[in-house]
Formats: sequence, structure tokens, C-alpha cells
Amino acid sequence: MNTLFDRLGREDGIGKAVTEFYDRVVVDEQLSRHFGDVDMDRLRRHQTAFLVAATGGPKRYAGANMAAAHEGLAITPGDFDRVVDHLISTLRDLGIEEGTVGEVIGALAPLREVIIAA
Repeated sequence: MNTLFDRLGREDGIGKAVTEFYDRVVVDEQLSRHFGDVDMDRLRRHQTAFLVAATGGPKRYAGANMAAAHEGLAITPGDFDRVVDHLISTLRDLGIEEGTVGEVIGALAPLREVIIAA
């Protein structure tokens, strides 16, 4: 079976994408305010585990739901869009096929209102 998990390079590929993605996000002037007091190593591990589970990998995710995880962060629609732009660029730079990039972005679309409203 060729799951999204497989197409993203399994746990190692997802971990690499998460690391490169956050390397971009934390230096972005628009977004950096959200990460000043965040333990980035912990966040990277947590995000990797979430994505492994969400893309069909072997692990189960036991963290907070999206609304709870983003509660009180004052994420704007522009912030969300900027994060998505960084994710697209990261995946493309890692050589992920365009159809797979689109599938990942499509999976994020329903989270927009949950994350922004949190």
C-alpha cells in the first residue's frame, strides 16, 4: 500500500520535513512571535508523531486536539496562510511530488477555522 505516510518518506521523511519547516517558520517575522517561549525540540517531536499518525503511519497520536493545542495563540488568517506557504515550500524543496503536496494541503484546509478560532 502506498499511503501518504509512505509518500512522505515514512517517519524519517516526516521528521526531516518537520525540522526544515520549523526552521523556516521560527525566523519568519510574521510568525516568530508564536514561538518565543516554545520548546522547539519538544514541538518537533510532537508534530512528527501527530503527522505520522495522521498520514497512516504506525503510531497513535495522544496529544491535544487542534483547537486545544492552538487555544489563546491569536493565530490570524494571514498567519495560517503563511504557515501553509512554508509547508508547501518545504515539501517541494524536499522533492515531494506535487500531487502529494496537494493532498497534504487539502488535509489542512478543514483545520483552518479550528486553528484560527482557537
